[in-house]
Amino acid sequence: MDKMVDRNPPNPFGDLLEVNLSNGTCNRRPLSHAAISRLLGGRGFNVGYLFEHLPKGADPMGPDNILVVSCGLLTGSRAPTASRLHLNALSPLTGLIGSSNVGGYAGAWLRSTGILSLVIRGRSSTPVYLYISKSTVEIRDASSYWGLDAFETQDRIAGDLAQPDLQILSIGTAGESGARFACIVTGRDHAAGRTGLGTVMGTKHLKAVAIEKGACRPFDDRRTLIGSAVGQYVKQIKASPDYQTFSRFGGAGYIKWADDMGVMGTRNYRQNRFEMAERLDGRQLIKDKVRSSGCYRCPVQCKADLSFKNGPMRGQSATRPEFEPMINLGSKCGLGDLQAVVHLDNLCTRLGMDSTSAATAIAFAMDLFERGILTGADTNGMALAWGDAAAMEALIRQMAAGDGLGGILAQGVKRAAATIGKDSWKFAAHVKGLELTAYHPANMLGSALGYVVSSRGGDYNNVYASLEHRWPAQKGADAFGSADSVNRRRPAGKGRLVRRAVLVNIIVDSLGLCKVPTLSLLGTFDLENEAVLASAITGLSLYADDLFHIGDRIAAMERLFNLKHAPDMDEDRLPEMFFLNGDTLLTQAVMTRMLLDFYAAMGWDEKGRPLKETLTALGIEPVAPPS
Repeated sequence: MDKMVDRNPPNPFGDLLEVNLSNGTCNRRPLSHAAISRLLGGRGFNVGYLFEHLPKGADPMGPDNILVVSCGLLTGSRAPTASRLHLNALSPLTGLIGSSNVGGYAGAWLRSTGILSLVIRGRSSTPVYLYISKSTVEIRDASSYWGLDAFETQDRIAGDLAQPDLQILSIGTAGESGARFACIVTGRDHAAGRTGLGTVMGTKHLKAVAIEKGACRPFDDRRTLIGSAVGQYVKQIKASPDYQTFSRFGGAGYIKWADDMGVMGTRNYRQNRFEMAERLDGRQLIKDKVRSSGCYRCPVQCKADLSFKNGPMRGQSATRPEFEPMINLGSKCGLGDLQAVVHLDNLCTRLGMDSTSAATAIAFAMDLFERGILTGADTNGMALAWGDAAAMEALIRQMAAGDGLGGILAQGVKRAAATIGKDSWKFAAHVKGLELTAYHPANMLGSALGYVVSSRGGDYNNVYASLEHRWPAQKGADAFGSADSVNRRRPAGKGRLVRRAVLVNIIVDSLGLCKVPTLSLLGTFDLENEAVLASAITGLSLYADDLFHIGDRIAAMERLFNLKHAPDMDEDRLPEMFFLNGDTLLTQAVMTRMLLDFYAAMGWDEKGRPLKETLTALGIEPVAPPS
């Protein structure tokens, strides 16, 4: 019967769908067992595809750029938390590997059509959207949706098609205007936020991707080992001491913790504590929570819908921000008004703009204004005082429209500093052009190292070195050769620790799992549970060592990709602003020591280039170093 064919397709890994917007062609073909065994899916598959197909010298905002949207190997299967899509392209913000990840249900819906990976090439001459079902792929006119925000776009497409169950990836006005950190939104509370991939969609005149739910299951879910593997994984997640906290409050419930740890980026990282942290903590929102929500097959359900009965947002509904936007739009900008943070975070999502980069750009501008580097002449008379929510909203709207000072900030703080001049670069919080995330690095040395070695630029979530403050000393000593490796204020062993975190992150992104349950709740960082789960569901024989080897391969390919496309990229270093206060813990010497330890652990030379013998062991053909 046809339904049985749909349920268990001949190719359990799924198909590759290549769409060329320039000539309107679509090509669909099955993915091989060899391709999956080498790089899995998601992030790994994407990096391999771009490594092979993206030409050197491609313009990130031109038609030669390639956007790859892939399900993880387990996405859409019975695996708990297997909801994730990974997206990659050449980043218009950094010129490096653009990389972002999104949950919700779009990944599971794409996989249900039998597609593992969607590749988008070229540029349409007019606005279009993609419509994907199990049997058809169509490039449709989107002229009537151009100019709408991300939410309006989703509502209009679903309404026009009379298909409320569609899953839609959309961009807002920020992606249309060329803001270099525009994001891609699905639903009301899920975004592929970082590195400007919404900008890539905008430059291709691709307004949205609409996915009809199909009937394919990626693997035979009647295999006997699956039930026990799934049950055990869920049981371990729910046994975590932090499970109830994440389930009830989400990441927003850890703001006071970050302040107590002294890692809360405050006023453009001038401080690492915030005097209004308790008012900003997301636990305060429990009285406004009306419904928990979450992603496909996730037992945590860490998202929430809010409805306010009092305060400035009285009578309004919103989604609850997560940990990053609470700090980035809060303390980083000196804002302690919780409802204002909720409003600004929802506004960024609606406009299709990465709240981390937007907030860091605002904090940068506020810092410059207080120092007198920016004046009223630069802001059209608007004062940029710390904590001024109205000024923040005005700048966010300017960024999305490409107007005024906001239009300059929307190019990212690295480019904005070059435009503004006057030594403003000293206060631009970025690594390789990507604005830093919430943590102040001074009291988290593993995370400081993670910022500088992250393949997509300065970002905690791309490395997620939480084991530096969660593992006991003996476990750190056994794993990384020093008990100090898991002392967040000491540098010893951090190179090996961060290597472990990098590789585990890569595999989690390539399997299509969520980092909240796998890294924040389970936190084993050994890939043993994930190997058991993946083997049971796919029928492949995967061990933790196999996954680490694949992770090493993907990490090396990301590094080679960056060296190919940005051979003169900034060094792996923190901004000078973090070394100006005479801190004896976070120094240039400490960072250099940790960095060289990381390179050695990765099998790279002292300039961060993978050694020939490393590449040979990973089955990667050595390439000539950039001249």
